[in-house]
Amino acid sequence: MAMNSSGKYRIRPLTISDLSDLADYEPLIELWQRSGLSHRPEGRDSRDEIAREVKRKESCFLGMFDGDRLIGSVIGTSDGRKGWINRLAVDPDYRGQGLGLRLIKECESFLFGLGLKIIAALIETDNKPSRALFAKAGYVFPDDIVYCSKRRSPEV
Repeated sequence: MAMNSSGKYRIRPLTISDLSDLADYEPLIELWQRSGLSHRPEGRDSRDEIAREVKRKESCFLGMFDGDRLIGSVIGTSDGRKGWINRLAVDPDYRGQGLGLRLIKECESFLFGLGLKIIAALIETDNKPSRALFAKAGYVFPDDIVYCSKRRSPEV
């Protein structure tokens, strides 16, 4: 398990402020790949789409760093009624230290700070580690809700 000398990792907003300043974009995509998170680089995860989304005041893109290395990330968004936690990822070499829980708490702080009363996350049913992590963070899994979506294309 990797640890830095202080045992603590810094969390900060990711630097993806516009198309000319995407300093954290490549490390974010690389983290998602290392973590086994699927992504759509030709769709909603393209540079243009992420740069557009990160500008919204209702969104937070947080990164956790060990020095300069991005080791964790989470995206928080609001639809105006509910907050959403998306794309929680922790580098496999850093798992088991409570870092995912720290990222969830930071994201919750941002979303509750918007005045939201409900925060939700979508987790694939076979992702047992994420389900366990969110349960540990106090989330419940109702069995009377079914998720469905309609997409303009497979890349979105």
